[in-house]
Amino acid sequence: MEASVILPILKKKLAFLSGGKDRRSGLILTIPLCLEQTSMDELSVTLDYLLSIPSEKCKARGFTVIVDGRKSQWNVVKTVVLMLQNVVPAEVSLVCVVKPDEFWDKKVTHFCFWKEKDRLGFEVILVSANKLTRYIEPCQLTEDFGGTLTYDHMDWLNKRLVFEKFTKESTSLLDELALINNGSDKGTQQERERSIDLNFLPSVDPETVLQTGHELLSELQQRRFNGSDGGVSWSPMDDELLAQPQVMKLLDSLREQYTRYQEVCRQRSKRTQLEEIQQKVMQVVNWLEGPGSEQLRTQWGIGDSIRASQALQQKHEEIESQHSEWFAVYVELNQQIAALLNAGDEEDLVELKALQQQLSDVCYRQASQLEFRQNLLQAALEFHSVAQDLSQQLDGLLGMLCVDVAPADGASIQQTLKLLEEKLKSVDLGLQGLREKGQSLLDQISNQASWAYGKDVTIENKENVDHIQGVMEDMQLRKQRCEDMVDVRRLKMLQMVQLFKCEEDAAQAVEWLSELLDALLKTHIRLGDDAQETKVLLEKHRKFVDVAQSTYDYGRQLLQATVVLCQSLRCTSRSSGDTLPRLNRVWKQFTVTSEERVHRLETAVAFHSTAEKILQECPDQPEAFSEMDQFDEIEAVGKSLLDRLTVPVVYPDGYVEWFLMPLESCSW
Repeated sequence: MEASVILPILKKKLAFLSGGKDRRSGLILTIPLCLEQTSMDELSVTLDYLLSIPSEKCKARGFTVIVDGRKSQWNVVKTVVLMLQNVVPAEVSLVCVVKPDEFWDKKVTHFCFWKEKDRLGFEVILVSANKLTRYIEPCQLTEDFGGTLTYDHMDWLNKRLVFEKFTKESTSLLDELALINNGSDKGTQQERERSIDLNFLPSVDPETVLQTGHELLSELQQRRFNGSDGGVSWSPMDDELLAQPQVMKLLDSLREQYTRYQEVCRQRSKRTQLEEIQQKVMQVVNWLEGPGSEQLRTQWGIGDSIRASQALQQKHEEIESQHSEWFAVYVELNQQIAALLNAGDEEDLVELKALQQQLSDVCYRQASQLEFRQNLLQAALEFHSVAQDLSQQLDGLLGMLCVDVAPADGASIQQTLKLLEEKLKSVDLGLQGLREKGQSLLDQISNQASWAYGKDVTIENKENVDHIQGVMEDMQLRKQRCEDMVDVRRLKMLQMVQLFKCEEDAAQAVEWLSELLDALLKTHIRLGDDAQETKVLLEKHRKFVDVAQSTYDYGRQLLQATVVLCQSLRCTSRSSGDTLPRLNRVWKQFTVTSEERVHRLETAVAFHSTAEKILQECPDQPEAFSEMDQFDEIEAVGKSLLDRLTVPVVYPDGYVEWFLMPLESCSW
């Protein structure tokens, strides 16, 4: 029976154990009757409850019952005394009925309790309140009976409720904790987890119950339920009632079970944490191997232009952003696993290391795939950038080759040819760079393992390889066409250079021939002082004519070459309408002048030869020279020579030119 169940009855204070003892150390049970009619049933319930409190050892020493009838009627007192026979006959050793001073004197003989001692089983005495100390020490009596024992029924009742609540809660909690703890000791892991799951949370908070018990024990240890230290007594129980030992025993059991329970909770918490980590690990692994890998499988292209590659890079950055969120979870999980590994629980080390290894393998593999994809797209972007630059260079070179060349002179042709060679060299370098980038990109694709996307990607790679090789082959063909056109343009420009050179050299030949003609007219005028000198001059003149002839032939050859070059270049040479007529005209003038010079020298040779012959025949008779027949001949030759010297050179075009008069002609 619990006090909380009969709390309204107990509050009526129909009976109580004050904590006092008789001289036999038996407990004193007080029944204070009042003017109002006392319910025997409620009193019986109260007595049953109070008598259930002491221990069997304490009960064996018997009870002294004080029935306070000062405010009640005799028949009620008699009924209560008789009821004690039925309620606690064996435990009652003495019943002290406190009577009014004068009220029951005449009725005592009507019913003698002492005569009924054998039948009742205990002794009943009638005593006034002031004489109650004959049987019980004053210190064991409450103030109502003139004693010094302090008793507060409501305080006792409240503390009794606390004690019973603690006892009930602690007992129930012990059962629950024992069930939980015993369940955790079962054989298999699955059985332990199943038992813990079903009975994991106690109905009350163990910390609260322990705190209540400690507070109760502290109160018991300080006041020991009897107010022996001068404090307020609130409970009839002492050490003999096993209150303190019972609380201590419950607290010890609670601490033991609670410690085991905490260990179970710790193990469960660790297991729960491990399961949560395992669940999160599987979430990361399943996403990376599922949707994450699927995203990479669908992104295998490299694009066919810079813009396409940039779009693929942007898409890849979005994929990386999604992966970053899961990689952040991986970092957090890795830290949690590392913390658990540092805790040193050997039973979980293998499982934790396996989880950590699985998580690391999947994350590193996925990170490698992302890095490979990023490097591949960057290489593709660089390849397309180089291809675009090379295409622009080829377009510029082709545009330059498609424009017809109309240079003004050989220097401009040389400058244009140099620029053309520089552009071709730049194209060569660009194509070499494209090949290097393309080969690097092909190497990356060829090194791509089949596990990179989780399946064979030969078809996709073949398309990428075909695109790269196609771009390089296309650029090679375009470059080859440009090279062929450059070769043609180079040949044409070299021919034009040669044409300009031939024209310049032909004009120079005309100048040289003109200079020879001018020298012939102005410096080649001497006829010699004798036949020998004149012959020498004649021989020199022939050599001079040979030089002029060579110059003329050189000029003609150059002009013929210009004609051939013009025919090859399909253009009109300026030499045919300018240089060639000039060359022919100068040459004809030189030829006429040269012939005149030859005639004069030959005439001079004849003159000197005849004169020298005459002088040799008559060296000592000069006066006979005039009589000789040869004189007439000499004179005729001399006059003819003088006349020829005074005659100008008339060219075929009617132009007239004069030789300078030689000084020796004056001596003739």
